Amino acid sequence: MTSRRLVLTRSAALFGAASTGLYLPQLANAQAAKLKVGLMLPYTGTYAQLGVAIENGFRMAINEQGGKLGGREIEFFKVDDESDPSKAIENASKLVQRDKVDVLVGTVHSGVQMGIQKVARDSGVLCLIPNAGVNTATRALCAPNVFRTSFSNAQATQALGKVMAERGVKKTVWISWKYAAGDESFEGFKQSYTAGGGNIIKELSLPFPQVEFQALLTEIAALKPDAVACFFAGGGAAKFIRDYAAAGLKDKIPLYGSGFLTEGVLDAAGPAANGITTALHYSDALATPRNTQFRLAYAKNFRTQPDVYAVQGYDTGLLLIHGANAVKGDLSSKPALYKAMETATIDSPRGKWTMSPAHNPVQDIYLRVVEKNENKVIGIAAKALADSGAGCKMV
Repeated sequence: MTSRRLVLTRSAALFGAASTGLYLPQLANAQAAKLKVGLMLPYTGTYAQLGVAIENGFRMAINEQGGKLGGREIEFFKVDDESDPSKAIENASKLVQRDKVDVLVGTVHSGVQMGIQKVARDSGVLCLIPNAGVNTATRALCAPNVFRTSFSNAQATQALGKVMAERGVKKTVWISWKYAAGDESFEGFKQSYTAGGGNIIKELSLPFPQVEFQALLTEIAALKPDAVACFFAGGGAAKFIRDYAAAGLKDKIPLYGSGFLTEGVLDAAGPAANGITTALHYSDALATPRNTQFRLAYAKNFRTQPDVYAVQGYDTGLLLIHGANAVKGDLSSKPALYKAMETATIDSPRGKWTMSPAHNPVQDIYLRVVEKNENKVIGIAAKALADSGAGCKMV
């Protein structure tokens, strides 16, 4: 009886406080609760350095806002996704169901992203993709609550194939890892290169993340193409570049690639990387005030130079900040949050970019060549390039 009276007394007091406006501070306190941000990134394996760079860039953007989102403090939760698709749904579910995150940031590996995509679509949690370019994330499996701040796998190589065809490269061998990112990068390359009159004489691949390239390099030497085009990234890319040179191909058959081939690996690749031509939506050598300011601040904060992954992490932070500020930190105001993010123009170190109707960046793709340990910009391979968004029901 005592317990029941206590409950009734408290209920009456609560009702009285609410009716006189005294309950409003409690509502404000609920709104002021920390926003929970989940980071699901690779912290081990071939993509580990990419995950670290993305987190660094993301946190730097947030720290520039005083460490808050829409005026609210942040609590971070981290999961190492290990670039393992078989663990993706379990890991993403931990962040969403166990930790109750308000936003999930992930990931790098396209196969892992497919698991995150399922959890995001099923749960409705806001999901920001800072790298994984798997096409279906912003095509057939697009969703109102999923935004990508990086690229689709076909974007950079679509621009690359066009350039190679225009340069008169007639016969090309393609080589990559056999997984989603490799397959879809090939799709973009094939579409534009063959449309321009180029001939892909052989498509070579090996399972991700294997790095035993020698047999394939021997086959390339025997085929004698005009050029080789490829998709590799991270530690595997550095080894491929070194092995390509060691096989005696560097000075005989020009090497082209999606820009990830030479991103963040030039120190590891060494002189073997010189002369490689790539296409990407960023270059560390972009001579703009915005990029210069970003690079100085990043180097000061992290004692290392930023790469495209750091930029993508930074832009993920910028997009989230834009949305959170628009709804004053109330991420449950989903229609207003999504509209703000959909209509944002992000003032990025890569150059200003906007969001496509399928939630993929519309952006310039730069043509770059490696000179003296730097990805030097030599032109724009494609201006304001948008992914097709094919199959996305939001389009």
